Amino acid sequence: MASSTRCLIAGNWKMNGTLQESLDFVQALGENPAPEHVEVAIMPPFTLLHPLASPFREKGVRLGAQNMYCETSGAFTASISPVMLRDAGCHYVILGHSERRDIQHESNALIRKKMDLAWEYALEPILCIGEHLEERESGSTNAVLKEQLAVLAGVDGGVPLTVAYEPVWAIGTGKVATPEQVRETHAFVHEELKRLGHDCRVLYGGSVNPANAADILACEGVEGALVGGASLKADSFTQLIEIAAKVA
Repeated sequence: MASSTRCLIAGNWKMNGTLQESLDFVQALGENPAPEHVEVAIMPPFTLLHPLASPFREKGVRLGAQNMYCETSGAFTASISPVMLRDAGCHYVILGHSERRDIQHESNALIRKKMDLAWEYALEPILCIGEHLEERESGSTNAVLKEQLAVLAGVDGGVPLTVAYEPVWAIGTGKVATPEQVRETHAFVHEELKRLGHDCRVLYGGSVNPANAADILACEGVEGALVGGASLKADSFTQLIEIAAKVA
């Protein structure tokens, strides 16, 4: 883990959580034992952003969104703009998640448009990249990641940015990349980011939980985790923060 960058433990709640459940989560969430080394963020559904902004702030947790639209306002029914996310207190926004790429067919061009708008409104994108199982098995992982990272071509290297490597075959499946796979892939991602003029934090995501987090976070090139299911329960998420504090 890079010593110059604070480790980020970020929870993506996806389409989960009612208001009462989320307030119970905040109340049960333990304290960050090493805030100088570990940053904590949660990305709840849009409906929970405003009511969670203040409680999370009091807990030292940064607020993020799971997506956003590529315009600031207008006749775009059911869409959420970066202006609204900033108004709700967001610092982060997840962009390019595989579930958006696969289910909503979001392209690199659309993701780049969203990223540019996020930066314009002082939001830090967490850019998700990752390969499918058949791509891993065919040996094309690096080619897939290179194509996805190409959205950063021509972007000023000084912009706030976090990248999350999430092998699609490990998201919500219980499968986790081996430490060797994690190290090799993160090394490639850092190398490709450097070639594109960026030196940013790279997280690992995909079935991260308290049982495997220490091995994952100890891998060179891993500077945090984007967590799905294990972020829905305060006790398991607290454990992840504590593990990160020990490894950082």
